[in-house]
Amino acid sequence: MSVLLLADHDKGELSPATARLVAAASQLGPVDLLVVAENPDNIAAAAAQIAGVRIVQVVKAAETAESITNSLESLAQRYQSVSASASSVGKDVIPRLAAKLDIQPVTDVVEILGPNRFTRPIYAGNALETLTDPQPKHLLTFRASAFRPAASGNAAPVENLDLSVNSAARFLAAHRTESDTPDLATAQIVIGGGVSVGSAEGFQLIEKLGKTLGAAVGATRAAVDAGYAPNDWQIGQTGKIIAPDLYIAIGISGALQHLAGIQGAKKIFAINTDAEAPLVKIADVALIGDLFEIVPQLIAELEKHGLKR
Repeated sequence: MSVLLLADHDKGELSPATARLVAAASQLGPVDLLVVAENPDNIAAAAAQIAGVRIVQVVKAAETAESITNSLESLAQRYQSVSASASSVGKDVIPRLAAKLDIQPVTDVVEILGPNRFTRPIYAGNALETLTDPQPKHLLTFRASAFRPAASGNAAPVENLDLSVNSAARFLAAHRTESDTPDLATAQIVIGGGVSVGSAEGFQLIEKLGKTLGAAVGATRAAVDAGYAPNDWQIGQTGKIIAPDLYIAIGISGALQHLAGIQGAKKIFAINTDAEAPLVKIADVALIGDLFEIVPQLIAELEKHGLKR
């Protein structure tokens, strides 16, 4: 069963999530990777190195939801499965494609049990649903954090496609948070701050710990809504779903929406003044106390042991 997979990329570079998506899609059959970008050369070259990719197909077009959807629609008839990441792009594009093809999508897949059997979270991540998709063609989104990345070392051919994918939408501007920290969705260590951090200045302490550990930095929705952290740091049901080896939760009580976003974390380390907080109760290790006393001490100890980055 052949699979068309939409490559995840940003700022002209292939996202680390794409290797995880290829690992997932490869369980269904040979993977053809589609790159839709205005400047696709570097993205396509990186994509061709991922093991399991049969061919990289390139469409040079504006990176709007409409042009991406049109590109997928033009190629969809060749494949039994069309897939993308369960990211903001995938959540925008796959429903559009589903409407055009009159196919019910299967979203947020975290495990593949067979050619048409999948597992996905439901009820805000509190339960897992196993379903069978009887449709002859499958539209899928994969939760990248649920899969280990595919290896590199491949040399897949790159094919430039001449498709008419004109979009009525026009890109105006991008507003970004510049950061040199690892990608939040695929980082091995993530540090999250809650509304208890108190201010945007308080989050500088969280960022300093992140730089010391080489970790990604995230925040709860309450902290984002309060203006303490940017939107793209939000972790949870309505933010980014993470599955790091270690999650350090600082000043986070543990609302259900946030817990839904961190269920894939292998180890949880919580710092909180409330020993009865829901997140503290599920943490593997917890320190009860004032974060503004504990975190500076933690940074100092890490730097003393040579972990400053």
